Amino acid sequence: MLKIGLTGGIGAGKSEVSRLFAARGAVIVDSDVIAREVVAPGTDGLAAVVAEFGPQVLREDGTLDRPALGAVVFADPERLKALNAIVHPLVRDRAAELEAAAAPDAVVVHDVPLLAENHLAPLYDLVVVVDAADEVRVDRLVRLRGMAEEEARARMAAQATREERLAIANLVIDNGGGLAELEARVDEVWSELARRAAA
Repeated sequence: MLKIGLTGGIGAGKSEVSRLFAARGAVIVDSDVIAREVVAPGTDGLAAVVAEFGPQVLREDGTLDRPALGAVVFADPERLKALNAIVHPLVRDRAAELEAAAAPDAVVVHDVPLLAENHLAPLYDLVVVVDAADEVRVDRLVRLRGMAEEEARARMAAQATREERLAIANLVIDNGGGLAELEARVDEVWSELARRAAA
């Protein structure tokens, strides 16, 4: 089994690369998806969040009211720590379960947005960074996600720099061009990953 950490700054195209890897046979472990799963209605995770933060973080339908919870935790670093102490171990355990269920020769791609920020590179056999120039990323965030340019730049500034991400990369997927170039580069990288997983 080959454990890959996949990351990239907002607007770089990491989600698209993750989708392309899945289409080529990778087992995807997406920490954002798992973070939503572990606090779904009926889970111990949601019960723990409600016990810590009160019923006002629930919607009427029993689902987690993310904006309400966000308003609490992002205004208070101690409350954010309390939330992370509940959610992070659950995400880690679920990711480990998904990994353990993969075939011995699988390429397991952990899709981790804040891999560089949280210094997680040592957890993986290889780190793959999806990269695009800052101006390309700003353009995508404005054009495709409808963000104001200031918001796009602020979101980017809150993350690791391109240089910090590239410093931990074993392989880089340049996503500065179009989809055809991206698919070609993903094919090259996938061939390398599959070869290493089989070795």
